[in-house]
Amino acid sequence: MPDYLSPGVYVEDVPPTAHPIAGVSTSTAAFLGVVPATVSMPPKPGPTAPDYQLAPAGTPVMLTNWASFTTRFGQFSPDNATLAHAVFGFFANGGSRCYVVRAAAGADLTNPGDLLATLEAYDDVSVVAVPGAVDSTSHQALVEHCVKLQDRIAILDGGSPDSLDLTALTGIRPFGPSKEAAFAALYWPWILTAGPGTAITKVAPSGHVAGVYARTDATRGVFKAPANEGLLGAVDVSYRVSRGEQDVLNPGGINVIRPFNGAIKVWGARTLADSTAAEFTYVSTRRYLSFLRDSIIAGTDWVVFEPNSPSLWQKIVRNVGDFLLGQWREGALFGETPAKAFYVRCDASTNPPEVRDLGRLVTEIGVAVVKPAEFVVFRIQQTTGQ
Repeated sequence: MPDYLSPGVYVEDVPPTAHPIAGVSTSTAAFLGVVPATVSMPPKPGPTAPDYQLAPAGTPVMLTNWASFTTRFGQFSPDNATLAHAVFGFFANGGSRCYVVRAAAGADLTNPGDLLATLEAYDDVSVVAVPGAVDSTSHQALVEHCVKLQDRIAILDGGSPDSLDLTALTGIRPFGPSKEAAFAALYWPWILTAGPGTAITKVAPSGHVAGVYARTDATRGVFKAPANEGLLGAVDVSYRVSRGEQDVLNPGGINVIRPFNGAIKVWGARTLADSTAAEFTYVSTRRYLSFLRDSIIAGTDWVVFEPNSPSLWQKIVRNVGDFLLGQWREGALFGETPAKAFYVRCDASTNPPEVRDLGRLVTEIGVAVVKPAEFVVFRIQQTTGQ
């Protein structure tokens, strides 16, 4: 406390007792793709402007619009078309920020582990994709990257056959569901679209789907399944899946893209989780739990090295509880009342002496996450008029 030596009015700055938790970003994507050193760069904007420089290989570059892609990775050309279509589709569908990691010409993207490692330090990334990669090695590398970091999900492109053999799904899904694959979602078929100045062509859907993730997060929230949403820029699909065929594909974790009344829509919301991770069947559940985890970690870092006492426990319960209350009010948590939707416990039962002696503070949090209405059933009964 400062010394007061003469009569008067004094004003003191008092630190806040509450530390509100803000939700972290969930819509930043990262794309990996090949761009050769010979790709054509756009013309300079003015006579004295410097030449545009091709982004170095193996370095994540942040982009905020399509123009920033052309100035770092070149204009649309056959050499960069797969990556360019993905990034263009991402921004066209509502994406606002992404990282692009360039692989040099001749690079083997079937083993993208080294390029994925460059993204580990970027905590804001929540979605990763290698557009056009349809082999088991690259898909497995994406899954392992997401499992390791626990804060992002992989969007996988299904194989590109223009016909469907329901007895051999390996042409679409290179490896089967697993506990680890709860951090991945696969989309099929490919879509027909065009970029600026390009003809209609068949492209991998991952970039456009990543844009749908971002758009849904912004308009509804990360708890809303990114499905029953139109893919802007898509004019058709490479294969039209019937309802009967989707009856086989959907349980296998293949999210189908289908046309409805002229709109090309994402018509699936599942991860590749197997029965050992059934709680993460849906993309929205997996992404929302990662969102809660990262938001709470970022919003409670002030706790580290504070005195581990009941006073601190109460502050944690209040701050985390206020954050979850806001989530419940937004419709992310299931329950008629907050008490039925979540709980936060940080007291002597979670922090006995032997735990405190280890320098640990333990908080237990339980949430009831809303699930998407994947199957909407109306029971119609014919009755006799009265």
